[in-house]
Amino acid sequence: MKIKVDGDKCSGCGICSDTCPQEILKVRTTGKRRIVILVGEEKCSGCRTCEEKCPEKAIQIEEEIRKVKPQEDYPPEGGHFLRGNDYSPAAVVVLLNSPYGDLPLEVETLVRVAVECGAALAGTLQTANIGIEKIVANIVANPNIRYLIICGREVVGHRAGEALKALIKEGVNESRAIRETTALKPYLFNISMDVVERFRKQVAAVDLIGVIDSSTMKQAVWTCYQEKPTTFQNYTLYDVGAYADPPICRKIRWTITRFDLIDENEIEFLIDEINAEKG
Repeated sequence: MKIKVDGDKCSGCGICSDTCPQEILKVRTTGKRRIVILVGEEKCSGCRTCEEKCPEKAIQIEEEIRKVKPQEDYPPEGGHFLRGNDYSPAAVVVLLNSPYGDLPLEVETLVRVAVECGAALAGTLQTANIGIEKIVANIVANPNIRYLIICGREVVGHRAGEALKALIKEGVNESRAIRETTALKPYLFNISMDVVERFRKQVAAVDLIGVIDSSTMKQAVWTCYQEKPTTFQNYTLYDVGAYADPPICRKIRWTITRFDLIDENEIEFLIDEINAEKG
């Protein structure tokens, strides 16, 4: 936190000093004037009481937002996405109901506008398995990304949007299936569980499933950038800075490549094989 006291505005009334819980602000007499000085600014908790109580609006609290420079191999996974501002707190996922070679104009527009208005990454999602695994891998490789905005029309059958939200909220079970989702084969076999948990801790979902107009998505990205908590629909968003832990920059393992061929009765066998491979 940085505390700025405007000496020209300060009247030396002492209200800020009396209300500061950390006793950082002290009133001193300089010449014929009373003025506030800072004592131990590093102890500031950011409660903003002094800023709110000052009748002259002479105090401002500024937060230093921590950002991290991405590694050279970021993003680790290729795919159908655009790379934007690496220091942005927002990534955008646009749900896709058609073949990748035939992108609807509304989907193409959402992806393009997301990057133009400041998203770190913006791309499409069709499946609740490999598609999600790639998203997870790329996001944990950039600690600056703290929000995942999910928009576009839900994927018929696959229900990838629902699965992505459920992953962030509920996680996966011992069979590596995403909990609390009706998505088609929502298994995450190609990424490790520490990566999954890091992803869940690092990002919060902003649910715009069903939204296809770029103006609403653009407003969501803008809100994620704000320095102070800002309301967007039912969310309160702002740039909280980079996640505290270092980036995890790993490619997915490609242990399972054809989720459409998975026999649900063989899941336990597959898990044993994956764990044996890992060991």
